[in-house]
Amino acid sequence: MIYRGLYHFYMAHHKGLADDPVKYFAAPENQDLGIVKQQRKPNVKLIVLPFPDRQRSPSQFFFQPFSQPP
Repeated sequence: MIYRGLYHFYMAHHKGLADDPVKYFAAPENQDLGIVKQQRKPNVKLIVLPFPDRQRSPSQFFFQPFSQPP
């Protein structure tokens, strides 16, 4: 991916639109090049119990992420 990005930077530099490749790749308008990766969102654990009436508290049943491992 970096070689494709360098081509785009070269073309922008040739047109006088960019001087620094790091600033060019980190710019928000160039995020579609895929050079600088975004941070992933944390995984959300879904608790699916076969007997929901026997669970300890109703707040733990739907889409609540764990702050600490159980």
